[in-house]
Amino acid sequence: MTRTPRAGSGAVPADGTEAVDGTEAVDGTEAVGGPESVGGTEAVDAGEAALGPGLDTDALLDDPGIRIVVCCGSGGVGKTTTAAALGVRAAERGRKVVVLTIDPARRLAQSMGIDQLDNVPRRVEDIAGEGELHAMMLDMKRTFDETVEAHADPERARAILDNPFYQSLSAGFAGTQEYMAMEKLGQLRARDEWDLIIVDTPPSRSALDFLDAPKRLGSFLDGTFIRLLMAPAKIGGRAGMKFLNVGMSMMTGTLGKLLGGQFLRDVQTFVAAMDTMFGGFRTRADATYQLLQAPGTAFLVVATPEPDALREAAYFVDRLAAESMPLAGLVLNRAHGSEAARLTAGQALAAAENLEAASMVDRPAGKTGLSDPVVDPSPEPSPENAESLVLPGTDGVPADPFVPVVPVVPVVPVEELTAGLLRLHAERMQVVARERETRERFTAAHPEVLVTEVAALPGDVHDLSGLRTVGERLAAARSGQPPA
Repeated sequence: MTRTPRAGSGAVPADGTEAVDGTEAVDGTEAVGGPESVGGTEAVDAGEAALGPGLDTDALLDDPGIRIVVCCGSGGVGKTTTAAALGVRAAERGRKVVVLTIDPARRLAQSMGIDQLDNVPRRVEDIAGEGELHAMMLDMKRTFDETVEAHADPERARAILDNPFYQSLSAGFAGTQEYMAMEKLGQLRARDEWDLIIVDTPPSRSALDFLDAPKRLGSFLDGTFIRLLMAPAKIGGRAGMKFLNVGMSMMTGTLGKLLGGQFLRDVQTFVAAMDTMFGGFRTRADATYQLLQAPGTAFLVVATPEPDALREAAYFVDRLAAESMPLAGLVLNRAHGSEAARLTAGQALAAAENLEAASMVDRPAGKTGLSDPVVDPSPEPSPENAESLVLPGTDGVPADPFVPVVPVVPVVPVEELTAGLLRLHAERMQVVARERETRERFTAAHPEVLVTEVAALPGDVHDLSGLRTVGERLAAARSGQPPA
């Protein structure tokens, strides 16, 4: 079962022996005073059983029957880092891996020590073990160009590549990126050079775009509108042509007014040149779609413990089930925990208030002693008051007014420091409780989904060492123990 990493036996009180309010320390006996939780949220230990069954990522990567792993999810949840970390871990466990990313920030190249990724797989150096790791970044236009060149004769391919409508279509038409990711995946699988392909899906407004967009583009390129534009060249007979030309003239006249005459001519030229290729777009999209449904493919839905990300993940889980696509599990990135998880937010706040109250009572100035500044009556150093500046222990010898005086740093009472730390811990535990509640809603709705948590890192991942750390956390999260 997946569990949030837990602390040791308990939190250490302010004086190291008894708790702040005089009760026993938090070692599994009495609490540190105050309520068990804030807002009715129970202590962290109480909800561990609701995390759902654990996902064993190492078993997934070691399975020779798994040939494709697709990391999918909404934008900004760590898909690229997860894909890269899985690639490094799989390669160092002996597999020959290629990671296909669609990462506009090029973080993957930097973290793998490669100056630049392009449409050609590049080998990653410094991989331990007997495996290999290659990485590449999808070049959407180049992949489209390669598809045209592979399925058309040289003369027709040149006419297509030079067509203005094609250049717009291949550079940024809605769904092109997702469709070309499918094309590239199919190409890599057909080459059979790697025993594991890991795909980082395109950043999209919706995670479902990865499944929907290729079919939409394939349907467009092989659809009614395109076929209608091709019809005059395919209809035989003068009567048929005369009838069709009347309708086509009306349609093209209307479209010419809406879209512009030159644009429409570019589209018709493109359609004429692509005549022999249109059926292939839908065929290849369908073939890759079937590849994604095959037993050798595994989908990993990546999310963070935030409502929007998990809502998108839930939609994706349902869609994968509807499309009969194999779901391996959910990777929950950037999960927060605490080394003192048994000290609840309510207990920490109560202890902080007790400390602050005791500190204020002990001061001669009362409660205002916590905030009132201490005014130094000594004059500012200057040549005029040099005689009045006397250093301690110098037998009355005036200080040199031109030598900088090091200010005395006030000592903050340990009670104040401890109270501040307790309040920070309370805030952290409130975040933990909120994430747990969000996660439990997901697991309650999808109890069959295997889950692994990856604890939030203190900084960005920018090298192989960082990717190894993420891979270790992915594997260790199953047992609930932090990586060594």
